[in-house]
Amino acid sequence: MSSTGGERRLLVRDLAQVASPAGTAAPLRGGALGEVDVVEDAYVLSAGESIEAVGRMRDLPPLAGEIEEIDGRGLCAIPGLVDCHTHACFAGDRVEEFAQRAAGASYEELHAAGGGIMSTVRATRAAGEHALADAVRKHRRWMLRAGTTTFESKSGYGLDRETELASLRAVRAAGGVPTWLGAHAVPPEFEDADAYLDFALAEVLPAAAQIAEAADVFLERGAFDATQARRYLSACAAAGLAVRLHGDQFTEQGAVPIAIELGARSIDHLEATGDEGVAALGKSEVAAVLLPASALFLARPMPPARALVDAGAVVVLATDFNPGSAFCESLPIVCSLASTQLELTPAEALSACTVNAAHVLGRSDRLGRLAPGYDADLVLIEAPDWRYLAYHLGASLVAEIVLQGARAELG
Repeated sequence: MSSTGGERRLLVRDLAQVASPAGTAAPLRGGALGEVDVVEDAYVLSAGESIEAVGRMRDLPPLAGEIEEIDGRGLCAIPGLVDCHTHACFAGDRVEEFAQRAAGASYEELHAAGGGIMSTVRATRAAGEHALADAVRKHRRWMLRAGTTTFESKSGYGLDRETELASLRAVRAAGGVPTWLGAHAVPPEFEDADAYLDFALAEVLPAAAQIAEAADVFLERGAFDATQARRYLSACAAAGLAVRLHGDQFTEQGAVPIAIELGARSIDHLEATGDEGVAALGKSEVAAVLLPASALFLARPMPPARALVDAGAVVVLATDFNPGSAFCESLPIVCSLASTQLELTPAEALSACTVNAAHVLGRSDRLGRLAPGYDADLVLIEAPDWRYLAYHLGASLVAEIVLQGARAELG
């Protein structure tokens, strides 16, 4: 056991458990999704930003040099959680619409009446870049307190050149993985979706492709149809962006075949996906990103998680954090929903929001596991068993976060 001279070293010692998705493969599918290695009475040693060793306390050799220590007694360590689907760059809120939905209005009715996404577009356009940067930093703190050490965030609440690019910059500045959701909705200054896409692909894509890592589209009734989604995503792929889709949230509109055809990184939502879509995803390399907090928030059917796992699909969990349809930044709550509503085991839920989520972001070689060579991103939860992550619904379990080998400030 050795480290480069002069590197910061951190020892988290006397942990009740260290739990990490088993093996080195990514993504995990089928039975492998539920395989988690658990070490009792354990330690994690990091050097610089990377993990140096994980093992049992009785096997810890004498360590030379200056080493910071964290007392892990009564705590369990899991990998830093990875949220691969959020809409964290927005201004304002939609609490009034939340109250209207509670009184019986549907999400689609509010969207058709000029509320929904367009309500947040108006607030986000008016905010300005500095305010958007502040908002993303605030939302990033919320996510970190809940155990998310890596987050993706989409644009899509600007739908003009200036605000879309400002949103992507704000996400990147906050340490997030930026995705250009240029095809989220059709803004009111355009007659139809095709006219808006003419503008977005000509005027926004060239600059967005220099900031974002991926592109996303909302393929749904009332947003963009299959032909428009294919056009948008094909242009984004040609510009070097990874391809992702919002699909089958309310209705099946051909999103699964397009995702497979274009080699998409993921298709996200899938609340309305039927047996054919499940079977097709099971045979494909396209990840199925499930968002149970959104389904709960909108009183929608839950996505067919168990069927997808059993079919061999790459199953992933994320929050869908946004102001309208999933005002929830907590992956532990998502893990609880996965185990109580989606028929996933706590082990499957852990892998789905660590190594599989890291795969969607192209980072599974260094994120999502507690093993030598991976980034030293740890979540220390105050519990005797790591499965409390899903078991203890809504609890403030996070005792401490280690982010790239250093204690994170959670204030």
